[in-house]
Parts: sequence; C-alpha cells; structure tokens
Amino acid sequence: MSSENSSQSPEQPLRKPRVAVVFGGRSSEHAISVVTAGAVLGAIDRTKYDVLPIGITTDGRWALTADDPGRMAIADRALPSVEQIAESTEGGVLLPLDPGSREVVYSEPGSVPKVLGDVDVVFPMLHGPYGEDGTLQGLLELSGIPYVGAGVLASAVGQDKEYMKRVFTSFGLPVGPYLVIRPREWEQGPAGAEGADARKKIVDFAAEHGWPLFVKPARAGSSMGISKVDGPADLDEAIAEAQRHDPKIVIEALLRGREIECGVLEFEEGPRASLPAEIPPVTAHDFYDFEAKYIDSAAGLVPAPLTEAQTAEVQRLAVEAFDAASCEGLVRADFFLTEEGEFVINEINTMPGFTPISMYPRMWQESGVSYPELVDRLIQAALRRPTGLR
Repeated sequence: MSSENSSQSPEQPLRKPRVAVVFGGRSSEHAISVVTAGAVLGAIDRTKYDVLPIGITTDGRWALTADDPGRMAIADRALPSVEQIAESTEGGVLLPLDPGSREVVYSEPGSVPKVLGDVDVVFPMLHGPYGEDGTLQGLLELSGIPYVGAGVLASAVGQDKEYMKRVFTSFGLPVGPYLVIRPREWEQGPAGAEGADARKKIVDFAAEHGWPLFVKPARAGSSMGISKVDGPADLDEAIAEAQRHDPKIVIEALLRGREIECGVLEFEEGPRASLPAEIPPVTAHDFYDFEAKYIDSAAGLVPAPLTEAQTAEVQRLAVEAFDAASCEGLVRADFFLTEEGEFVINEINTMPGFTPISMYPRMWQESGVSYPELVDRLIQAALRRPTGLR
C-alpha cells in the first residue's frame, strides 16, 4: 500500500477524483462545445469520478449547469447553449487564484459564496478562441489545476492557422500554398481604397495557384466562416463572412485530392496514431462546411481505404505534427492526399469534435479504444501530468 493510501483511515475512504467539465464559451463555436460536453458527460464513469459541469455563457460568465446530457444535443436542427441549462442567470463559478488550493467557489449577488469543493482535473471541452487557444490553459496553469489536452503554447499554435503552418514548415512537414491577410491590410489601401493592396495580393496569389480559393478565419474552427471563392467578385462577401469570426484571414489554394484525417492519442509510452479516416466528397454541400459536419452529419469512411504504406505514412506525419506543435493529450490531424500521391497537412485540432459520431472518437473506436475508454485515458493522462513547465 502506498503512503498516500495508508494515511486514509477506514472511516475515510479514498475520494474519487473530481472532474470539472468546462464548456460553452465566447466563441462562435459555443453550441458545438455544448454538444461535445454533453457527450463527454454521458460517457464519464461515475463510479470512478465525481463530475462538476461548468458552462461559460456567450458573454463570458462561468455558470453552474444541469448535469443533463440530453438537453445538450442538437434537436430538430436547433443548437443548444449554456444559457438554456444554467442553474442561475446571475451566479458565477470562481476558480482558485492560489495554486496551492483547488477549491472552487460559487457566488451569487447578495449571497454568501458557496464552496463547491476541490477539483482534481479540468476537462476543457471548449472550441475556438477564449478556450481552445491557450487562454483557458493559461488560467488553469496559474490556478495549478491539471487539465486535459494541449498546453498554452500548443493550444495557441493549434488555434492560429498562420502560425500552425509556420511551425509545420519549420519542421519539414508538407504544407499547401497559403496567404495571410491581416486586418490593417484589408482596412487600409493606397489613396484610401479599402483593401486595395490586400486585394492585389490575393489576385496575384490566385494567378499563381488558380481559382477557386478558400477564405478562412485564421483562428476559428468547425468550418465556421469559410467560403469557397471562384473569382475576384466574390472576395468582399467571403472576407466579410470570415471577419465575422476573426479579423485575421488565411487564404488557401485548392488542393485537388482526398481529405484524410488521423487521430493522435497520448499513451503512457508516448503519442500513438489511430487508423485514419476519409471525408468523401459532400454532394449536398460545396465543401465540408459547418452544415455538412454538424447538421446534415456527413459520414466519413473509417478506416480510410488506403494502402498499408499510405496508412503508415499518414500516421507517421500525424505523430510528427503532434510533436512539432508540442501537443499533449490528443490531436486530430487533417491532411490532403493529392492527385500526385503526396500527403499535405492542412491543420491540427487540439480539441476536436468529440461526440461519439465525431471523426476523432470514431477513428479510435476502429483502432480498439471505445468512447468511454477514450474519455478515461484522457482524464488519466491529465492527472499524471503536472502543471507548470514540463
């Protein structure tokens, strides 16, 4: 028996680790975060862990929510929100500021703060800015609370498509042609012509790589704000749509080929890649956009119909991408298999969609790791890992 266990008296059984599932948030991916958290809450082994669901509203309030996964799903094409399941319209959850304490407090105006007890690990099911991008991870590092998934640097790199591509390029990973348009470039142009220089850069880029182009928010996910642009006349509308989510824009050339995804999961001996999946052409949509992913549930092929050599190569590249960005816990790596037979990495997602029908859990299901086991492995990896420099 370990010294830790021996300090417990018979009258004081070991406390189950307490998992705070944090979800929602201020980004445009709020609803998808709620859906993802509902699936995780339904899968956590309650005989093994205590659970504290904490939702972040669209205006940034940390709220106690109902532990009710059934109310957190997409129903009749309607998206859920934290506001719908919050226990109060005013109360807020406060994390400890002292790294020597893990005591979480709930406070309402005019009431004595209520101690909710210690939290052993946070499962941050947030997507997009203000959660998946290193901001929440930094807060948890300051609080000294372990958490599932990538740290501050990897989360920030994984959220920003520009710097993600720069990191991959520096490590020799194959990246497709891209162009970055910063907000001041689009807002300012010669002689007051809005975006004239930026527009020329985009047109010149298209002259080299061809139309169509994809216009994307640099720091958004779930295919939010992405447009396929067939010519210069469509640029204004596409950039306006992208800037609804992020003032910085990434322009990408069309890569003709197959869309292949691969999951990476951190095991005790290190990261390991799943069997890959393929996203087939989406006939009802122009590309694999938000509606195709989450509303119309476009089905991926798992495992992807690849040769053994192709499977081994994409698995190798996925683990290399995981290591290049200093990731921890989990990653979904997205690739194109070009018509020339080469894999090109498109992006990584440090907190991918995580419902049982999402591609990441499906790839691991086919690789021998069930959804409940996947959730448990991520929690256990976070409990083993210290906060701070590592």
